[in-house]
Amino acid sequence: MIVVNNNSKDRTKELVEAAGVTCILETVQRISAARNAGLGAANGKYILTADADTIYPENWIDLMIAPMESQEGIAICYGRFAHIPTANTPRIVYFFYEYIADLSRWFNKTFREEAVNVYGFNSCFRKADGLAVDGFNFPAGAGEDGWFALKLREKGFGKLYQVTNPMALVWTTDRRMQKDGGLFVGIIKRLKKMLGFSQELRTDL
Repeated sequence: MIVVNNNSKDRTKELVEAAGVTCILETVQRISAARNAGLGAANGKYILTADADTIYPENWIDLMIAPMESQEGIAICYGRFAHIPTANTPRIVYFFYEYIADLSRWFNKTFREEAVNVYGFNSCFRKADGLAVDGFNFPAGAGEDGWFALKLREKGFGKLYQVTNPMALVWTTDRRMQKDGGLFVGIIKRLKKMLGFSQELRTDL
């Protein structure tokens, strides 16, 4: 495991090293810079991307890698997730939102662009492939995770693959949603994307 300390001013380094985990410092404070630092420092065949505010099941690594080990022609695996409320929104409300989100992801995969379904806190790819496409560097205005998945596919490394095993489900906080205006705004964004009123490459909701 590698934790990238993206120039934080808190006790990140101290706590990570106390747990016996490798911690590397990336002073350029940008998501792409942090992920590229981790990609370069990793020694394994596969790279699994994760966030500090997300809870992962015990067998998450094995379940994410399994499709790439057993099948040919997969460039990147991405998983499903559920929200942990940080505001006053009841969990049952998020259940219905996630149902809409699952429908949106099916719509993207079937009729539009599956790459928008890929999130950086729940994905897996081969390190060699990631390096071959220049890592997480992307043009201004493009969504990082979706663009990275597109680069892998267009380079010929294979298709995108959704891991649907319920045991691989991860739980993440709703901070992205709250930052963008809350649950109601998130639902509107989802519906706009499904109906074609939004041309964003990806969203953090």
